[in-house]
Amino acid sequence: MSSNVRDNADRRRFELEQNGHIAFANYERRGSDLVIRHVEAAVPLRGTGAAGELMRGVAEIARSEGRTITPLCGYAWAWIRRHKEYADLLN
Repeated sequence: MSSNVRDNADRRRFELEQNGHIAFANYERRGSDLVIRHVEAAVPLRGTGAAGELMRGVAEIARSEGRTITPLCGYAWAWIRRHKEYADLLN
């Protein structure tokens, strides 16, 4: 799966850019765990599916790195619960 999500390690967040706007997920790496602290999409991206695309990319990155995900953000938690194909990543 190809993803446009990139890891902005300097800002400790994953980012997805669409039409000049950013959706992002703040994270912290703790051992083999990826803690998602906050997910946010720029106002023009809200309701477009950008945050969901971002979370799919985050989940794929976590899987490729052999990590689990601890979602502290309500959106991230709800997204993973709705997408059963990523349930194995939930910590």
